[in-house]
Amino acid sequence: MRSPVWTEDELVLAGALVVRNGWRELRTGDPEVEELSELLRALPLHGSEALALPGFRSPDSVSRKTTDFATNYPPYTGGRTRCGEPTRRMITAFTERENEMLQAAQAIAGGVGSGEFHLLPPQPDEVDDAGSTAIEGRLLVRRALVRERDPKLRKRKIQQIQSMGRALQCEVCDFDFARVYGRLGVDYIEVHHVTPLHVAGTRETRLSDLACLCANCHRMCHRSSPGESWRTPDALRDLIRGSARSVASGAHAASTSDSYRV
Repeated sequence: MRSPVWTEDELVLAGALVVRNGWRELRTGDPEVEELSELLRALPLHGSEALALPGFRSPDSVSRKTTDFATNYPPYTGGRTRCGEPTRRMITAFTERENEMLQAAQAIAGGVGSGEFHLLPPQPDEVDDAGSTAIEGRLLVRRALVRERDPKLRKRKIQQIQSMGRALQCEVCDFDFARVYGRLGVDYIEVHHVTPLHVAGTRETRLSDLACLCANCHRMCHRSSPGESWRTPDALRDLIRGSARSVASGAHAASTSDSYRV
């Protein structure tokens, strides 16, 4: 069995180590490399077969990964090692939003150290249709999905909306389950954390942290694409409007072109 490819969670942790070291690689004997090796082997992501491999996330392999980060960092002027697209994506993420990614690394390390991640069951939506996960890491997505599916929290959010006399509909696209599905859709909506949990921290979730979304918009808020993930409802709403303007502009251009051909 070959050693498993590096997951996003592992790359977040390795990238944070390199960033804290001034975007310089770290050698095998460095205490921080040895510490990260132990942490990676403690992540609840790989099975016992991987852990039994002698080189699995060893200090040597961790050191090589820090070299990938350091030598493929855009300002680096020396020879570059060959690394995969996930590592390049992570380098871009740390370059464009360093503080947020460092927070994500701290949240992953904290969740492993506390044992929290070992208690969370895998969630079906933590990996998207393309097989990739949010760039902040699968474990953080898992934690978010588990919290968002807390029936007590969802019930409290629904009660808050109804007590304010507001319609129970998607805050992004205005979809109303009851209006479309009748009695079957009454009192149904999904909830989404407005702020990523690695930014909000481990404090108790407040109702103001949650937004009511339809299933489609909820999935789109979590769906990752290269270099970005975790969209807020506002960001998703802007994306929908931009897409609508693009479609309208294309239709107008086609109509104008047809009129010239007449």
